[in-house]
Amino acid sequence: MRPDHLQRFIDDVGLVVGGTDDEHEITARVAELLSALLAGGYRLPAELTRASSERHLTYPLHIAPDESWSLAAVVWDVGQRTKVHSHETWGVAGVYAGVEHEIRYLKPAESAAGAPLVPAGESRWVPGQVTVCCTTDDDVHAVAAVGREPTVGIHVYGGDIGTIRRRAYDPATGACDWFVSGWDSPAR
Repeated sequence: MRPDHLQRFIDDVGLVVGGTDDEHEITARVAELLSALLAGGYRLPAELTRASSERHLTYPLHIAPDESWSLAAVVWDVGQRTKVHSHETWGVAGVYAGVEHEIRYLKPAESAAGAPLVPAGESRWVPGQVTVCCTTDDDVHAVAAVGREPTVGIHVYGGDIGTIRRRAYDPATGACDWFVSGWDSPAR
């Protein structure tokens, strides 16, 4: 697929995000667009699919000028896992390569601070599959690369995900710390 298909995807997501504030409508429509992008054979540049042995990487593909949404390539090396975390916004994730294992938790109520997180299910995602990974009422999970190759995802988030203050949780105790993930730059 030619690079202009990515530009068309960016333009279409911009229209969706600019057309409604309903995050459930946004995520449903963005999921359809992302499914079509993946099914159409879009190819990420090689430097945006390289894993690090130290931690997962998040490469920016597009950040809307008004920071209303962002597009990222997220890469985990085999066996890497994120901490249990929130997003504090909506998000849609599609698997580009590898196998992603997602472990979801119920979002704890403020009154439940200090209680263990409640598991809410697990899923395995393979190339071409797309999921609504989060809405503001349901956005706590951990992700692991479980295949025989690095896992690469294409993610779309409400806001600039590299600058949003998010929560990291200890699932056993419910203890919460805030973090900002930042963005990574590809090695050339």
